[in-house]
Amino acid sequence: MEPEIHNESATDASDGDESVSFSQVTAVVTGWTLDFMFVSLCRSFREGKLEEFNETLSAFEALSQSPAIKGTLHEEKIMICAFLARVIHGKHLDVQFEEDAHVMPLMSAAKVWSNLEDTVADSSLFKNMTILLFVQSVAVCLEKGQRSSASSALKWFEKNNEFPQSLGIRLSKIVKQTETYHPFLMSFSFSRLLETVQSFLDTFLEKNPSDYLLKAATKMVQSSENKEGLEDVVTQDSSLSQTTNESADRKKKENPVCLRTKRKLMSTKIIDVWKPDTIKKPFVSIRRISEKELAQMTSVKSADTTNNNKAPTTRKRPEKWTRELDLLLMEGVKRHGKGKWCLILKDYDFKGRTGTMLKDRWRVLMRAHLVS
Repeated sequence: MEPEIHNESATDASDGDESVSFSQVTAVVTGWTLDFMFVSLCRSFREGKLEEFNETLSAFEALSQSPAIKGTLHEEKIMICAFLARVIHGKHLDVQFEEDAHVMPLMSAAKVWSNLEDTVADSSLFKNMTILLFVQSVAVCLEKGQRSSASSALKWFEKNNEFPQSLGIRLSKIVKQTETYHPFLMSFSFSRLLETVQSFLDTFLEKNPSDYLLKAATKMVQSSENKEGLEDVVTQDSSLSQTTNESADRKKKENPVCLRTKRKLMSTKIIDVWKPDTIKKPFVSIRRISEKELAQMTSVKSADTTNNNKAPTTRKRPEKWTRELDLLLMEGVKRHGKGKWCLILKDYDFKGRTGTMLKDRWRVLMRAHLVS
């Protein structure tokens, strides 16, 4: 009977293959796999895992060349991954994405971003991202000490992109003065660029869910974990039962009167008894104290009281404010807003300063017209 059953199932499988084109099934599976890799790349980008991102990107590039990958949505995801690859390597100036060796990663990212204008629903986000890419292309070069590269980046943008003239003039002055930590550059920092990219990814994934294969795999893992847990419980229960039966047989041989044993889920044997101090009987010693001993005890007690009443040692005053600390304070206010001193203290190390000290320093900077 069994061979007949297998033959019938094989016939059903062949009928199912004939009813649907295998190329169509391949296209669906390939699309799911590409979506899974896209979500994985977004996750690695958010967590800043560069090696994991590069490994997934290699597989994504190979799969994107498949003829089964068609459609505008897949093309957008491929373009977004190309953009993410350039941004995550933004501070690695030796990484090359273009044929022109002078085009650095963020410059290439700006070029790719201009092709995603129709994909971005929020026009203000598109403009902010463009400005961030322009500014950081110059800022990263200054940070690496490459002033000539920063100047060539400005010229490249003026030639190949719709570069705002006012922005170009401002960046040119910063490059000439080599102000690596200029407040304007700090306001359009690399961390702000990453946050803006993540905001774009969240909006895109919300409108274009790409987690079908991810959810299916998660359910499979959860079900397998439940099965493994159940198998462990059954194995432990069977071994416990075998041990109990062996001990019961042993007791029957030693004591024929005992007909059965009661199996207990938990042992009731008390290994160690904890006795609190409250149940101990007090021990009182009665001894006559002389006047001399009484005077000594009184003097020791008064000395202890005097030591306890001493003023506490003064806390070491923090060091003077430096330019580096001022820049961290400016960046923290840009990120969290004025008045969010507790949040700023969590993100940066101000060497023992409190939120009140940050507020006072901000007032000093405002009076000196160093911040607006």
